[in-house]
Amino acid sequence: MEQRSEKDYTVAVCLSGVFGVLGIQHFYLGRYLEGSCDLGLSIFGYYSLINGEIVLGVVALAIDAIHTFIVTILLLIGSFRDGQGKMVCYPGQRLKGESNA
Repeated sequence: MEQRSEKDYTVAVCLSGVFGVLGIQHFYLGRYLEGSCDLGLSIFGYYSLINGEIVLGVVALAIDAIHTFIVTILLLIGSFRDGQGKMVCYPGQRLKGESNA
């Protein structure tokens, strides 16, 4: 039986939508490695742009943006897990094995 995350769905979706490229939603959900990778990729992308490596910076930021978009969609449809492997559920979502009561 799947377990429901204690993390708030609305907070996770808002963090992903607003600060997603920085990986803040991953830190909130306890996915620290993924959050660190997102943050590092953003810093690297902006650093590259500032130092004139336009193509490298754009590629890094594009990869980060695509990843953030995918994570946000997974959160919205209730298919994303927190750092403990529990589902981050939207309001009213039923998990496999849950009763209707």
